[in-house]
Amino acid sequence: MSLTNAQACDLLRSDDLLGIGMEADKVRKRLHPGNVVTYQIDRNINYTNICTEYCSFCAFYRPVGSPEGYLQPLESMYQKIEETLALGGTGVLMQGGLHPDLKIDYYEDLLRNIKRKYPQIHLHCFSAPEVLNIAELSGLTLRDTIVRLMDAGLDSIPGGGAEILDDEVRRRIARLKCTTEEWMSMHRTAHSLGMRTTATMMFGCGETLEHRVNHFERVRQLQEETGGFTAFIPWFFQRAYTSLGNFIKEEATAVDYLKTLAVARIYLDNIENVQASWLTPGHKLCQIALRFGGNDVGSILIEENVVRAAGVTRTSSEDKLRRMIKDAGFRPVKRDTLYRNYFLN
Repeated sequence: MSLTNAQACDLLRSDDLLGIGMEADKVRKRLHPGNVVTYQIDRNINYTNICTEYCSFCAFYRPVGSPEGYLQPLESMYQKIEETLALGGTGVLMQGGLHPDLKIDYYEDLLRNIKRKYPQIHLHCFSAPEVLNIAELSGLTLRDTIVRLMDAGLDSIPGGGAEILDDEVRRRIARLKCTTEEWMSMHRTAHSLGMRTTATMMFGCGETLEHRVNHFERVRQLQEETGGFTAFIPWFFQRAYTSLGNFIKEEATAVDYLKTLAVARIYLDNIENVQASWLTPGHKLCQIALRFGGNDVGSILIEENVVRAAGVTRTSSEDKLRRMIKDAGFRPVKRDTLYRNYFLN
């Protein structure tokens, strides 16, 4: 391992921001020679905002019975996919709340209908809490649930719902959501079935630096065990319109973001890709993050509703992302959801 937990904590506390960035940049160059930074064209589709978990950091969900609650009709999803394909998109990331009435047959029908109409689209769908919820409501094992979703057309699983993988933090910010081990078990099971997934981290929600390193450790250990993660995607908590925001008075700073990204890149050197975000930090900070270990800038995000509900309204386009990457001194390369660089333009 590149770092011990104690060393990772020391780096997160260190004032040597440039030194940490340089070390992370070395790891990036070793894993990604050729000065390439990747991006993707896809769309987030939030099929429902109805959720039973009431996470204190979330401004997106609506409780059962809320007049603002919705379940997206299939025709509306088709229209969103049509728009995605017209922009050169290759996939959709579909996530929603934990709806108490949607069992496995709903998700199978949804996936099959989309694949039947758009066989070329990559379906990157349903976070660990959603998959666990489907299994529980349907009276199925986790393995059988994932197998049935795969048979219906699921191609890969996003890393949402991780927040901080430490139950001390999870009990405080998302007490009804899955535990650390349940999140790990979902991804472990998916990997054992040949399904690739991503890992995420939401920091700046009142956790300690030790909690962040605990998160790194759990992700690294699972990657050592399975090799199933394609990427690690850290981002920071947005407090507007959330109940947790009443207790977190200051959001993570630019320095905190760069340092956390860089330490993640050094610690998680067994995960090929680390994504630098433009959505929450902004485009300028994203450019800097490409010298702090990031080798990918994510998607143009044709549609994004979860972070938008917390007051973040940044948008992007393929031209803007390519220009951002070039201006940072890199060669932009379009990729697909599984980080395959099919588009060497």
